[in-house]
Amino acid sequence: MIKILVDTLGGDRSPDVNIDGAIMALNKFEDLQIVLVGNSEDIRAKLEGQTYDHTRLEILHAPDVISCNDKPTEAIRTKKESSLYVAFDTLRKDETVNGFVSNGSTGAILAGAVLRLGRIKGIKRPALCPLLPTMTGNVVAICDSGANMDCDSLMLHQFALMASLYIEKTYNIASPRVALLNVGTEEEKGDMLRKETYSLLSKDERINFVGNMESRDLLKGEYDVVVSDGFGGNVLCKSTEGACLEMLKLLKKTCTKSFKNKLGASFLKKDISEIKDFMDYNNYGGAVLLGANKTIVKAHGSCKAITIMHCIEQAYNIEKNNLRQLIEEGVSQDKSE
Repeated sequence: MIKILVDTLGGDRSPDVNIDGAIMALNKFEDLQIVLVGNSEDIRAKLEGQTYDHTRLEILHAPDVISCNDKPTEAIRTKKESSLYVAFDTLRKDETVNGFVSNGSTGAILAGAVLRLGRIKGIKRPALCPLLPTMTGNVVAICDSGANMDCDSLMLHQFALMASLYIEKTYNIASPRVALLNVGTEEEKGDMLRKETYSLLSKDERINFVGNMESRDLLKGEYDVVVSDGFGGNVLCKSTEGACLEMLKLLKKTCTKSFKNKLGASFLKKDISEIKDFMDYNNYGGAVLLGANKTIVKAHGSCKAITIMHCIEQAYNIEKNNLRQLIEEGVSQDKSE
């Protein structure tokens, strides 16, 4: 049985989407156990009338919330009745709990992971690894996307190894193509960090390193993993998401600006709907925090119930494939060499 904690507080649409998404996941996987963390009274009220296996659902009372206005490190230490504090305390103490899903404060989640849980042995820093859709119908992982602003080449090397294992084991992509985010594709491009990282990745036979990648090529489908420091990865991820959203707005505006366009759009309604679904981040789950001692998946604060369900599915599949153990074995191999 895979046991996952689900935070029901902290998001824009909490607790409704968190609880609905948890029920969807519970009904999808028969060997999944869910623990809802939050205000027990609100959770029970929301659960009334819903169909699910009551023997596989628990409630952990935590009435307080850590907001994005709170200082993450201070809040994760002092707000002891908050859902994030209670969740991380449970993750640390209860060995039967496998993972945690939240759409709450990113800073507090990172602080909780580092201060309360710790890292996989040998990992210098955990890294956030979200997924984006590509033009070939697959996904590309960006690691790191904001957890670590300043990195060294060893950290980026570990990011590449962790993300490669994540994509291979969880999404069944054999020998994932790993690229290094850079200002050009040539080997000599970039600063010293990128050059040192390029050398490390080129020498590691466990990683299918295909060279540097320019940001404009992210969605082409030519890469499965893109490695970056958290600053560059965050800019890459958000600028790509923003560009896609603006393109959807432009498409909608164009389709409705005249009768002729409306008529033409009516014939393409199904195709336009498929494009919208394809570009909707809600359909791809959240960002996995690779390198932490327990599986953690961070969803967008404004996400829908389907996103929470996919996040739980991500955590479930990671645990099914023993990803954390594989990462630890990979780092141990580096030390033995």
